[in-house]
Amino acid sequence: MIPGRYELPVDLPPVTAPDVDARRAAVARHADLDVPDGALGKLAELGVWLAAAQGACPPRPLARPRVVVIAGDHGIAAAGVSAHAPGATARQVTAVREHTAPVGVLAAVAGVSVRVVDVALDSDGDDTGRHRVRRGSGRIDREDALTADETEKAIAAGRALADEEVDSGADLLVPASLGVGATTPAATLVAALTSTEPVAVIGRGSGIDDAGWMRKAAAVRDALRRARPHVRDPLALLRVAGGADLAALTGFCVQAALRRTPVLLDGLVVGAAALLADELAKGARDWWLYAQRSPDPAMALVEEHLGLSPVLDLGVRLGDGTGAVAAVPLLQMAARLLAETDAS
Repeated sequence: MIPGRYELPVDLPPVTAPDVDARRAAVARHADLDVPDGALGKLAELGVWLAAAQGACPPRPLARPRVVVIAGDHGIAAAGVSAHAPGATARQVTAVREHTAPVGVLAAVAGVSVRVVDVALDSDGDDTGRHRVRRGSGRIDREDALTADETEKAIAAGRALADEEVDSGADLLVPASLGVGATTPAATLVAALTSTEPVAVIGRGSGIDDAGWMRKAAAVRDALRRARPHVRDPLALLRVAGGADLAALTGFCVQAALRRTPVLLDGLVVGAAALLADELAKGARDWWLYAQRSPDPAMALVEEHLGLSPVLDLGVRLGDGTGAVAAVPLLQMAARLLAETDAS
């Protein structure tokens, strides 16, 4: 944990902790169920977590779980750090919107709805553009990702997105990411926040080969050199070495906690944003559940620093929320077990 805590340019109310009484009631209810003690394992833990988040025991089955995919391009993609060509993000966004991407396919099975938001695609923008910050983000090994104003705008966009979803009835939020090259700034941010060397945070991401891995290592090394003077200032880190999507995801995670809405974390880009959100809003992590263990090495550092254990270990390294969606049915099962299992 970084000493000190940076304040946003706007006042943030304190994060309210999940309901302790509901948690205790859920633990007691599990103890009374007509099953051997501890026999429900992780399912019992999920039910207790959901009860505390909802402030009710037994917890209600989720009525409107929602994936919000935040899309943005990154200038660092031009350095050859991804298996995908720069500009491929727009095609990936189209696939999600047409429900042919993995997250869309699984969302239909799990009863989850999906929204895609363009905050920084390297294109003319979508039809509304209400949350669009800029066209692409800067190449972080040579220049800042954003200006200070753009950083604040992106965080505000993420907070507004969380508000929109909660106000529309979302009772579980899954922040997700689409962006060619996005794991490079994400790995840089994790390395900066955890005082880790570049080689320890670089994974295969989109499926890069050895040459791509070396290019990515060089990019993270150079970006980290620029980022390290700002490790005590999360907004400056996002400005120098992040991107509009990472800043928006940070704001989204902060606001979801402020709105007392549970969040499923999945993927390195979201994990890096969660580290920054945790710096900005103490206690936000209590509203988050780590959906599934990513094989990306930087996510092991995120897991350790946030003190979160994964629900699943699927080996999924997509950032679009696919792994998190796979965990949603388990939460539904956990809620029904607490509500409907006979007591002893």
